[in-house]
Amino acid sequence: MRLLLLKHFSFDDESCFVTWASTHHGYVETFVPSEGRRFPDVSSFDLLVILGGPMSAYHEQRHPWISAEKAFIRKAVHLKKMVLGICLGAQLLAEVLGGKVYKNEQKEIGWHPVFRTGQSHFLMKDLPDRFYSFQWHGDTFELSSELLHLAYSEACQNQAFAYGDRVLGLQFHLESTPKCIETMVSEWSSELIDAQYIQNKEQISLQTYRHKDSEAMLHSILDNFHKLYLLEMPVSTTL
Repeated sequence: MRLLLLKHFSFDDESCFVTWASTHHGYVETFVPSEGRRFPDVSSFDLLVILGGPMSAYHEQRHPWISAEKAFIRKAVHLKKMVLGICLGAQLLAEVLGGKVYKNEQKEIGWHPVFRTGQSHFLMKDLPDRFYSFQWHGDTFELSSELLHLAYSEACQNQAFAYGDRVLGLQFHLESTPKCIETMVSEWSSELIDAQYIQNKEQISLQTYRHKDSEAMLHSILDNFHKLYLLEMPVSTTL
């Protein structure tokens, strides 16, 4: 299975996806929309993964490439590609699918519990009803009527959603590695203010062990995407 990752900041860590692909005979390509290059052909990948980033989905004037990325995501969904959006990626995806992105009442930074809504979906079938995940966001989004609400947290109502059986949006970061988290805490330390849902550097560091469970949950989601992919592969016959 071929994965295309859309990457939005230089020190984001794709290793969780690369590790999964290496055990499933998969291939990972990373594309950086902000570089202004032409987007890859939609036929070149099986799963589109839209990663997080420090910008907002409504910052087209500040970052003109966001408009092109939205158009690319819209095309991928229209052509029934499998799509996984994470944080900024989930927000872009929600907007493309008829929702609205805006600032949340509270920023949510650190390791916080996420709760399933009780709605079932194949792509998230292996995730527990309550789990911890790393968070770093100030925006949220509303869901259009076509989207299935799958998870929430105390600080943010919309933490996960699905569109049909092939598209999944996650506000939280199951993919974050200790190295990436350490750099985020260093580079964006000004955001670690005293607030209800913002943990300090020490609190984040003490809970970084949770990344192993997060990686396992992400890999279970990728496994489920892979099952969809295998179902669609043509059956070879020999005469």
